[in-house]
Amino acid sequence: MIIGLCGKSGSGKSTLARELINQYEGKMVHLDIDKVGHYVLTIKEVGEELVDNFGNTIISDGVVNRKKLSSIVFESKDKMRILEEITWKYMEMYIDQFLTENKDNIVILDWILLPKTKYFSMSNIKILLDVSYEVRKERVLNRDNITESKFQLRDGASIKYNQEDFDYVFNKTDKENIKRLVKRI
Repeated sequence: MIIGLCGKSGSGKSTLARELINQYEGKMVHLDIDKVGHYVLTIKEVGEELVDNFGNTIISDGVVNRKKLSSIVFESKDKMRILEEITWKYMEMYIDQFLTENKDNIVILDWILLPKTKYFSMSNIKILLDVSYEVRKERVLNRDNITESKFQLRDGASIKYNQEDFDYVFNKTDKENIKRLVKRI
């Protein structure tokens, strides 16, 4: 079984996933696809292709600097599309391998862009965390130590969700509500 967990940055996806795993210990595994994206940036071929497209300024100490790269791609949908084209094939291989290795577990796939992938239609349960902009902003500013303008860029580059595509839509993900959400799921 695959649980597709979606929501914009700061909506509580990872928190809900951790709580589900704690509740159903040994039966569920979680893949934060953002972390897969971070991993593929360490692949030599990916780095070379990114430099070819975005220049050497994205490299620090011989590796792709995610902050420098994000400052470029969050300002342009075309540049974001180029980044996705370069990294997606590697991300997809990693996700496919993870699903194969965990075919006997319930897998939680957690990603803001999941509806744009084949994994969304593969999900048996689709959950959207539709938390207010202000709550998400406060969480992200505290968590990621970024400025409000950087958050606005990140949030503006996000996708719009169609709530009808989801089995569950939750608007509050504070600690008290997380436990109730887990019981509902």
